[in-house]
Amino acid sequence: PILDSSIEMPDAAAPAAAPAAAPQSTPSRKTPGVPEKKYKCQFCNRAFSRSEHRSRHERSHTKERPFKCGKCRSTFVRRDLLLRHDRTVHAKDGGVPLVSEVKRRPATKPPTPKTAPPKQNMELDTATLEQIEASSDGMVDLETAAMLMTDFHHKATAAMAAQENELDEVPVPYSPDHTTMFDTSVPFMSGALPMPQMPWDTFMSQPVNQPKAHSISSNMSSSQDSHVSQLSFNSGNTLQPNQHQLPPLMERYPSGGDALAPGLQSLTGSMPLSGPGTPNGLSPWPFMTGPVSPVDYRRSPGPSQTLTSPKAPQIQSDEQYNHIHEQISKLEIERSASGFQFQSRSDINAYLAAYFNLFHHHMPFLHPESFRPSETPAVLLLAVLSIGALYTFNQDQAYRLHIGSKVLVNEFLQNKDFDSRKCPLWIMQSTLLNMAFASWSGDGKGLEFACSIKGLLAQMVAGNLYELKLRTDAREGALPTYEAWVEDEGCRRTYYAVYIFFGMLTLTYNHTPAISFNEFDSLDLPSSESLWNLQVSDEDSWRESLTNSTIITVREAHDSLFQGESARYSAFATRVMINALFLEVWYHKRSFDALQDVVTEYKLRLALETWEHSLDICEPETIVVALTAPHKGHPLIFNAMAVYRNTRARLEVDLKPVQEALRYHGPYEVAAAMTRARDRVKRSQEMIKVVQECFNCIEIVALQGIKSVGKTCATNWSIEHPLCGMDLMVILSLWLYRLENDEDPATDEELAMYNKIRNLFDDDSIDAKLSATVARLWGNMLDDVVVWGISKLMGDSFKIYSQALVGHEDDMGQRPSPSTSTPTMSSQGVVESLEMESAF
Repeated sequence: PILDSSIEMPDAAAPAAAPAAAPQSTPSRKTPGVPEKKYKCQFCNRAFSRSEHRSRHERSHTKERPFKCGKCRSTFVRRDLLLRHDRTVHAKDGGVPLVSEVKRRPATKPPTPKTAPPKQNMELDTATLEQIEASSDGMVDLETAAMLMTDFHHKATAAMAAQENELDEVPVPYSPDHTTMFDTSVPFMSGALPMPQMPWDTFMSQPVNQPKAHSISSNMSSSQDSHVSQLSFNSGNTLQPNQHQLPPLMERYPSGGDALAPGLQSLTGSMPLSGPGTPNGLSPWPFMTGPVSPVDYRRSPGPSQTLTSPKAPQIQSDEQYNHIHEQISKLEIERSASGFQFQSRSDINAYLAAYFNLFHHHMPFLHPESFRPSETPAVLLLAVLSIGALYTFNQDQAYRLHIGSKVLVNEFLQNKDFDSRKCPLWIMQSTLLNMAFASWSGDGKGLEFACSIKGLLAQMVAGNLYELKLRTDAREGALPTYEAWVEDEGCRRTYYAVYIFFGMLTLTYNHTPAISFNEFDSLDLPSSESLWNLQVSDEDSWRESLTNSTIITVREAHDSLFQGESARYSAFATRVMINALFLEVWYHKRSFDALQDVVTEYKLRLALETWEHSLDICEPETIVVALTAPHKGHPLIFNAMAVYRNTRARLEVDLKPVQEALRYHGPYEVAAAMTRARDRVKRSQEMIKVVQECFNCIEIVALQGIKSVGKTCATNWSIEHPLCGMDLMVILSLWLYRLENDEDPATDEELAMYNKIRNLFDDDSIDAKLSATVARLWGNMLDDVVVWGISKLMGDSFKIYSQALVGHEDDMGQRPSPSTSTPTMSSQGVVESLEMESAF
């Protein structure tokens, strides 16, 4: 135990033969090894003798672990622990040895009488124990425990070696903060001691928390910023999981070496450094087995299976490319879309890789296993390539491909033989992608186009759904073949993707939904991603896999949620169900009896809580996605949680004016609507619960760092997350503004929440008001790197709004134009090519 500094101890360095009266003739003094503990923790009652020890201890309260290993995903509260970790665990990977090799005397020593060597003191001094206590708040973490065991092993071995050899010199380990973790009086063995690769994190009951925002955003060096650049994609490449985060908690098997598996070696160094990452399916560990929960990628019960990540379809040969080019040339798109030019094979493969690696996982209605670029209809291929070009930051080409796809869709729909009931699935999918491109482009004309054909797309879904029911009834309960199931499941996933997209239009612009929940009453929910991406060898194994899967209908899942009973369904189904609950909340708040209808509101709250509890039993997956976002799990779950937080907030606060102002894409109008919404945010006990959801939203960004998220969220997050976060950040900033300006004093709960939010940022990043700081930082994050133009619009709006909160005028000289990363519908000199849209 740590000795109390108030107890006086005899001086250990005093001679034993000193007179007894000597200590009495001089003032009593405290032992140098037990100094006075005058540095007190600001969070608890602990005290320390050194300020750096106090700082390390306070990190146990703030959960800050700023020192990250560059060779694995371990993080540490102290730099010396990071160095010691590198010199031991990664010694075989080129880590710096713990100490220099000890030089021995080359000359032989004269014989001397052998005497029993004195036993060396193997005790840790008080300062060491205090350092451990400061860094772990009484609980030694596993990495520190491993280092302690290594230290004791070194000492014991060195003590035995000292009986036989006389050492020439004893080097002292380097410590950047001029402290030593271990006793340096005992020399370490020469060379590095290899340690077995142990899955330490599998013994942890809770994941390691990430550092505070300021520890990353303020301390990111310019050298790191220079490594974060626009993503580039090559044929066959996938995203590299980040190296600064602990691997997900899955079953691991030692490989007997430190080399990565062959399938992961090609990923090393292929992507720029991008900060802590999740969802993180591709661990640096060579062997991983599933199934895993899509919520947090933890091992789920079941037979061990290899975890995989889907590969993006590619054009494999020049013959395939020439075939595609010939088919598109016959369509003569250039006549309607000026400037249209088909890209090279390498560019097309890059766009395909970007679509399936970055966009597809958020809206997985296409079937990667059966998607053949050379066999895909040109209208769908161009729509896919337009989204992929956006994610490779080739906006001009993305716009031309988008216009080309819209021209072909328009020609098909204007055909006199068009029948929504007989409409091919690929026309629905192309129209959906074109509407998504236009709606989130950040341009008002794009949104007008999407709204003009929204009803037509809903009619195509209804007609195709009717045909699906006829095919299903014709089987009379028999299991479909694999090919038939892929066709039917592709239809279902497309319907749900349209349903989710319409829900996002309602969430963002307050548009009335075009598809009702009742449309899918008896329809099966989407299957798991593992079943959807399954590689089937024969029909028997396929039927067995289909029989063992858990698939329920929309009605069954809906009734379970409103009855308070958790239901088991897939990650995609989880996203579908939270969309259904959001729309029910929207309908409820738009009804005239919403204030009096407390029963419906209670049921909605119960359903939301049950939905959240159902995440614990979500259908396990063997498909993992190598995207970077501060959440360990599948992107569909990450997006679903964003919608869940927004839905919880809408039960208390309605920001309808802000959503309607966003339709017209003027940043000053949107900022003005945000400012005028002050009276909609009240101070109450229920509002504190809403603010907690807002805190959960901004904490995701703060823990990873504003700069880091700003450079990565554009490509690694879905646009759904910033759209859902807009309402939450407006509510949070207005609540903080009320707290800072109201005459009524804050309650204890409000003060606790205010300080909780305040602790996410360091002093240098705080403006005159915390409310303005939140709005400004959120705006800076949204418009740092832009894929979808709507995020640029929201970023400009938040920055203008933050200036209004501190009460001064915009000093940027002139109002920012609603410029977007996605090309506007009136730019590029192709306005004439859009005249055909009037037909819609």
